[in-house]
Amino acid sequence: MLKLEPWLDGFAFLEGPRWHDGRLWFSDMHARRVYAASEDGSVEAIARVSECPSGLGWLPDGRLLVVSMEDRKLLRRERDGRLVQHADLSGVATYHCNDMVVDARGRAYVGNFGFDLHLQQKPRAAALALVQADGAVTEAARDLQFPNGAVITPDRRTLIVGESFGRRLSAFEIDAASGALSKRRVWAALGDAVPDGICLDADGAIWVASPMTREVVRVHEGGRISERISCGERMAIACMLGGADRRTLFVMTSTGIGPDECRRLRSARVERVRVDVPGAGLP
Repeated sequence: MLKLEPWLDGFAFLEGPRWHDGRLWFSDMHARRVYAASEDGSVEAIARVSECPSGLGWLPDGRLLVVSMEDRKLLRRERDGRLVQHADLSGVATYHCNDMVVDARGRAYVGNFGFDLHLQQKPRAAALALVQADGAVTEAARDLQFPNGAVITPDRRTLIVGESFGRRLSAFEIDAASGALSKRRVWAALGDAVPDGICLDADGAIWVASPMTREVVRVHEGGRISERISCGERMAIACMLGGADRRTLFVMTSTGIGPDECRRLRSARVERVRVDVPGAGLP
């Protein structure tokens, strides 16, 4: 059985891992920082996001995009390090924004909670926002149950998004010209698993971080699970395939979710394990 090993620790709450330019990039949501880590374990602080960072991505010219959760913005990091507003998501998002995926043209698909999770409000469906490379925002899909991690297939034709409160992965066809989504379908029902962050491999399977079942599962279209990796007593928050050959599965784990608890304990960490099938598609 595959077993995770700790790699980096001492963080508050980690989200949005991405393998980019030879490093693992990720957001420490509750510490309000974005970091990048080299394979030798050295970590660089990239940006401070006062309203909590989450999903990460890049424009075609290499500039970083960061979801700013609490003010429902998409920020852009300029070449001099400044963070500026790239898009205002408040016309689509009904509560905090969270994860996203950015396509090769710089179009971002951004999810949001839909309701106040920490106050344990009654769950409410949310919309997925589409942000064009120039910052224009439209609604890409609606009635999603907490849209969270998302991937785009290597042929750029399909977007798959995890619906955390729907316990499923849902797929959409992507219009190449506009980025619009259509023909929604259930890609996989997940049973007890609750999808948070996800990543795609070269066989077309999706690794799903499931916080509530404290594991990472490898899911195939239709719902078959071919691998389960236990996180023990820790919650699996997000995952990403990276490393030089993209065969290292990086998993963000945590002992808690609440902001105050996470900032106090700073027990979040990055764990990793080698797998047989490399990463593919986006992010």
